[in-house]
Amino acid sequence: MSFSAPKRIVLKFGTGILTKVHAPEPDPVQLRKLMEAVALLKADGHSVVVVSSGAVASGLKPIELNERPTDMTTLQALAAVGQPHLMHAYENLLRDHGLHVAQLLVTHEDLENYDRARRVKTTLERLLEFPQIVPVINENDSVAIEELRFGDNDKLSSRVARLWGADLLMLLTSAPGLLKDINRPEDGPISHVDDVDLVIHHAQEEKTKLGTGGMISKLRAVQDAVNGGVDCIIASGRHAEQIPAVVKGGGICTRFAARK
Repeated sequence: MSFSAPKRIVLKFGTGILTKVHAPEPDPVQLRKLMEAVALLKADGHSVVVVSSGAVASGLKPIELNERPTDMTTLQALAAVGQPHLMHAYENLLRDHGLHVAQLLVTHEDLENYDRARRVKTTLERLLEFPQIVPVINENDSVAIEELRFGDNDKLSSRVARLWGADLLMLLTSAPGLLKDINRPEDGPISHVDDVDLVIHHAQEEKTKLGTGGMISKLRAVQDAVNGGVDCIIASGRHAEQIPAVVKGGGICTRFAARK
């Protein structure tokens, strides 16, 4: 994969990289590092769309809950409270770089319906005509429940990447990539995967206390994206400072080539 020319890049932020390691609340250091990476990609001439989880986690502290609940109604209420808190944090951090957030809340039904998907794409394309705007997409969790139940926005990010015609989907997680041996993380990730179908068995369905995704979810999202002609990367969002280098072809990550 060559990244010398400006690219259309979708960055997916999972809940696990947006929150503190030992506390169920957004990590301001992490948010700043991620937004700095977005600003650097923009400065390099790339078009960047963020698909962000984290609304539920952002709602815990305002509602004075100490852990993620299990009932759907409370989860949706948390998302409704947390979403503006998360967007406010992104806006404040991006403003330091002369950038601003545009929020798009969508459902999977929006992307499955031809007319609605076309309107989402048209809106996204129009927003990206303004170089100072960073679109941030999340599932509308207060009315839709697919992310809350299943995929931590992994599936949504692949659908957005295909709809937009992205060159690259980067799934940022707590792992450095698809590990060679899950029992020996010190061995590091597999650097390149030519056929994602053959490596899904390497992953185990592991879920964090706050997030709902796992490596299986990410590999399925990769599978969908590469089948749609989008190159993919799984990399550590805990080391957000390496994101620009990863886009240029370096860094520690797992790369998946699109099927042309």
